[in-house]
Amino acid sequence: MKNLNITKRRNNSIVILDMEGNIKLGEGSRELHDTIRHLVESGEKKILLNLANVSYIDSSGLGELVAGFATLEKNGGE
Repeated sequence: MKNLNITKRRNNSIVILDMEGNIKLGEGSRELHDTIRHLVESGEKKILLNLANVSYIDSSGLGELVAGFATLEKNGGE
C-alpha cells in the first residue's frame, strides 16, 4: 500500500493537490516531488497543497514541501 495518495483537481487557474496518507522518506516523498516538478514543467504557476488528510510528515517529507515551493517560486509560480 502506498503511503501517500495524491489527487489533482483544478479551480480556475489553481491546481489543487489533495493528499491523503503520510509524506515520508521513500515513495510518498518521491511521488510528491515528481508531481510538483511535472506541474511546473507543464507551465502551472499556481499550486495549492491540501494537507487536510495528511496524518504524518517526517523531515524528508518536509524537505520535499520546501523544495517544491522553491522550484515553483523559481519558475514564477506561487
